[in-house]
Amino acid sequence: MGVFVFLPLVLPLTAWPVARLAEQHLHPRTATRLLTAVAAVMALCSTVCLALVMVVGTAQLPGNPLPDGWSDPEVRAAVPYDEVVGKAAIPALCAVVMASARALWRHGRVRRRAHRALAGLPGTGVAVLPDEAPYAYALPGGRRDRVVVSTALLDCLEPAERRALFAHERAHLTARHHRFLLTVRLAALANPFLRPLRTVVSYTAERWADEAAARVVGNRRAVATAIGKAALVSRGTPVATLAGLAGLAGLAAPGPVPRRVAALLGPAPAVRTWPPVFTAVGLAAWAAAAGTAVSAMSSANAAVTMFLILRAATPL
Repeated sequence: MGVFVFLPLVLPLTAWPVARLAEQHLHPRTATRLLTAVAAVMALCSTVCLALVMVVGTAQLPGNPLPDGWSDPEVRAAVPYDEVVGKAAIPALCAVVMASARALWRHGRVRRRAHRALAGLPGTGVAVLPDEAPYAYALPGGRRDRVVVSTALLDCLEPAERRALFAHERAHLTARHHRFLLTVRLAALANPFLRPLRTVVSYTAERWADEAAARVVGNRRAVATAIGKAALVSRGTPVATLAGLAGLAGLAAPGPVPRRVAALLGPAPAVRTWPPVFTAVGLAAWAAAAGTAVSAMSSANAAVTMFLILRAATPL
């Protein structure tokens, strides 16, 4: 395997340029899908390689349950600096597994609590709660997807802005944005170098819903006004009340609201499946794609090589 086993751990750095440029030059839908796919593949590859290195480290520990042949010099020689990185990989992988399990548990708990809070209401697609705190969010799952909004927020909006609000939240549900957000969240936990992608996807998912709402309502300024008003009246409201409940997207979710408003006041972004090659974002996208491909090949090569080495070292 050699140093190739370490490549997937650092190749997420190749996605940083496209993460920075995608939110500015790509359609939000394209940016969200591209960055989520890159983050998911790179996180999986880095976790696989971390697990392979951990096997070498675990085999060196006294009393481990692994076969004795797995600690042979031939196996340890497959990983450079095996004594140091092998043992360091053990707590690193445990931390990744525990953090991911905790994130999934919290995600499920928040969704269950949100659905229980709506249990006594009619089973319609919109739930209006009499609450003095202004908030709106999309709640997926359960018997049906629902848009949850407080009366305090509705009272602050004009009829056209209310239509924009509901269109925005329905766009989150239709496109299953919570899955993109959860994926990049887990990816960032698996590899800290993927955190910039998580930040950008959180923004582009909102922009995707903004553009979908503008298309449905037919008035980009109404959507921009609704976003601005929601952000102003929601200032000081706890994030958990607003929408950021472990992947539940909302109109007034924390983020660069001025940039969202400015984008809506301008022309609609061009829809492209892939950016032009000879542009900054196009070159960055190809660099990220190449980094993802190299990461996948490196992890696959390391996994196959380790399997063959361990098979040869294990007595029949």
